[in-house]
Amino acid sequence: MTQPVTAVPAATAATYVFAVCRHADDDVLSRLPGISTAPVRTLPFEQLHAVVQDVPAAEADRQSWTERLSDPDELERCVRAHHQIVTAVATGGPAAPMALATLYSSEERARQALTADAARFHTVLDRVAGRLEWGVKVYVSSASTVTATDRTVAPAHVPTGPQTPGAGRAYLDRVRGTHRAREESRRAALQTAEETDAALRGLAVAARRLRLQDQQLDDCRRTQVLNGAYLVDESQSARFTQAVAAQRRRTGALIELSGPWVPYSFAGEDAAHGDH
Repeated sequence: MTQPVTAVPAATAATYVFAVCRHADDDVLSRLPGISTAPVRTLPFEQLHAVVQDVPAAEADRQSWTERLSDPDELERCVRAHHQIVTAVATGGPAAPMALATLYSSEERARQALTADAARFHTVLDRVAGRLEWGVKVYVSSASTVTATDRTVAPAHVPTGPQTPGAGRAYLDRVRGTHRAREESRRAALQTAEETDAALRGLAVAARRLRLQDQQLDDCRRTQVLNGAYLVDESQSARFTQAVAAQRRRTGALIELSGPWVPYSFAGEDAAHGDH
């Protein structure tokens, strides 16, 4: 059931910021749930608008939010609500998304901080106007580099009986061969990642390499060798997705494409994070 929209008294309210934009429809925003019971609204500053929501000050300190976001269900709810509002803002024009849980102790404190960063917001909005973010991840299956010899282990003790001539050398040769095969597989995967990134950067106006993350699927671990974000002109989206498909066919690698997204990765490295 949707919670009724109720105002939070200004004297006891902190300000949560979802995004910054040049234009926003307050009627549309007010119908979105957000992360509290107060209405989502705009806060004007320096020919820009911050999309904000009042949050009870008692619930806005760092410890409260750490506890809140440590609950998987609550984290998912907040992420979905945050993304829903950012996406709604972006349908009306370029938007600079703020990080999850960007909180200021008051509306006046939020306005002061955002105003101080106004020049950067104008730059970001110019950069992302008419552009979308695509995510591309390249994986190599760890299982694909494991052969029977990988699972060969040295005996727990050295038998005292007669040994087959050359048995020790053969074992060491198998181990060295396994190590070489694994290293060659890794080099090939890294080369695929670099080639894919280079090919896609040629179609993007900006690109970022994000932190790598492994995934465990059933009993097979996938090792990520590329986690890239690409800012692409809307008019080039079809060419970009075709280029990803071409890389899959050419390399045979496991390449995942996600998006298009609001350009979260290109809102600026020095985005404000609030003052819990």
